[in-house]
Amino acid sequence: MTLLESLQNDLKEAQLARDEIEVSTLRFLLAQISNAKIAKGSDLTDEDIISEVSKEIKRHKESIEAFKKGNREDLVEKETKELKILEAYQPDQLSADQLNKLVDVAISKCNASTISDMGKVMGILMPSVKGRADGAQVLNIVKSKLDSFGG
Repeated sequence: MTLLESLQNDLKEAQLARDEIEVSTLRFLLAQISNAKIAKGSDLTDEDIISEVSKEIKRHKESIEAFKKGNREDLVEKETKELKILEAYQPDQLSADQLNKLVDVAISKCNASTISDMGKVMGILMPSVKGRADGAQVLNIVKSKLDSFGG
């Protein structure tokens, strides 16, 4: 079963269970996936769908932060519930140790030694962590490791 079929089946189950938050979250995600399919001009792979899920997760995290700053606990709670639903469709996330090891490997592959090498490191690293780690977190780890070289 593809990820898209799984999402569609889960939407049907949520509708039968009358779970309004899950229904609205999955409907919105499926609409985003449909828009991405139209933009691409062909069917999406599971990897493409995971990318769309990741975008939605990022959007929800940003919304949660904004609502916290605005003291809107009701909206924080709603976004948090939706975030948990979306995270179920994401591949297992890399641990900090795994991510650090991958960063070390990428740095050694391109012989990076200064912060100006960040683009090379990220170019090597991002395809292998796509969907399994937050890009901002990866960037921070790479930056701190390259800064420690004195560059």
